[in-house]
Amino acid sequence: MDLKPTKPLSGFIELLPAQQRCFDICAARMQNVLRLSGFSMLDLPAIERAEVLTDKDNWDEIETQMFLFQKGDTKMGLRYDGTVGLARYVAGHLNDLTFPFRASQFSKRYRGERAQRGRYREFYQMDLDILGINSLSTNYDAEIISVINRALESVAEFIGSAEVLIGSRPFWDALFDYLELNAAQKKDIFVLIDKKDKMGDADFAEGLSDTLGDSVKEDLVKSVFVDGYKQFVNKTEKLDAAINELNKFINVLSGMGVNNARIDLSITRGLAYYTGLVFEFKLINHPELGTAAGGGRYADLAGKFSKTKIIGVGAAIGFSRIFAAMLENDQIDLTPFSNPIDVAVLVMGDNNVAYAAGVVNALRDENIAAVSYLDTDKKFKNQIEYADKIKARFSIIIGDDESAKQVVAIKNMTTGEQQSGSVEDAIKIIRG
Repeated sequence: MDLKPTKPLSGFIELLPAQQRCFDICAARMQNVLRLSGFSMLDLPAIERAEVLTDKDNWDEIETQMFLFQKGDTKMGLRYDGTVGLARYVAGHLNDLTFPFRASQFSKRYRGERAQRGRYREFYQMDLDILGINSLSTNYDAEIISVINRALESVAEFIGSAEVLIGSRPFWDALFDYLELNAAQKKDIFVLIDKKDKMGDADFAEGLSDTLGDSVKEDLVKSVFVDGYKQFVNKTEKLDAAINELNKFINVLSGMGVNNARIDLSITRGLAYYTGLVFEFKLINHPELGTAAGGGRYADLAGKFSKTKIIGVGAAIGFSRIFAAMLENDQIDLTPFSNPIDVAVLVMGDNNVAYAAGVVNALRDENIAAVSYLDTDKKFKNQIEYADKIKARFSIIIGDDESAKQVVAIKNMTTGEQQSGSVEDAIKIIRG
């Protein structure tokens, strides 16, 4: 009989135990930052109706982007991000929630796109959103950035430091109006700006020329990336409003302790999605990973689910993009995660299992990580080798004498020193 494959599908992640422990501890640290910041952790369905996930009617056009299937007459799909499900949830629970509402999610997402380095078909993403009805201060945009910054700082020992780049859709809208661009030109220039870093200056300039055909306007757009945005002060009221918003925003961020932020107007993000300030976090020591987290403001989160206008600012942290990629490339020292077991309890003979079980429970009650080796027919050599392989710090050995005297033999696996005593004595020795 032919054996079935053991390798997972392309784009699906499997980590070894030490890697998974690192992954889980980093997730717990970051989730704790969100908890302390007042975010409610939501666990929304992984499967949504296809009509919820997309506005498109053509099934064939979207089946390459998403994992879609049909049961009976119902078309369904696996969630590809956290925003759509959140929009449905908030619209369905408007009367049950208190606004501004802080929501966070940490769950697997699924995308049917071609797998590549740093982009998976199944991946974990950590989302945080703050939502308001009809209005929402831009101070909440700063709050989102501040919380993400703290979350990334909580795992900085593994991923290094980060910086946050701030962009402004209102600034570009105001500048395009000042330059009297038509709707098609605005859209094309936004796309160019979004791709600027990957295109290079020459291709960017060529794209501007092809779109605008006006050297004065082209130079003004290019000047933003050389001389900044303050040169446009007092040009129009709309430009002044956008510039004042940016200046105020940086000051608020500084007051919140975010001192690693800078304005980068090449940051545009989701051209048909975000409507205000946008931002991206980059890992300084790992530029190859691209954007570690990003988000911005959206004017109407739940427009297709409710007539109530829900304004929000939200962001996603690419958890698998960061940690799975780094773990797979051995960029994180796993030494602290390779020794999770404090004690291996070795049992010599079936008649000693009951007493050994009580010892294990006593250790676990004291928050000591303990495992028992319950193949009691195995020789002591085999059992102590097991304790060594799992890198237990201590072994507790229970044979007939220990059971009879209600004591244990405890062996330090580093020094080889062995002594006998009560379970209470063993706990003191393990704790040092």
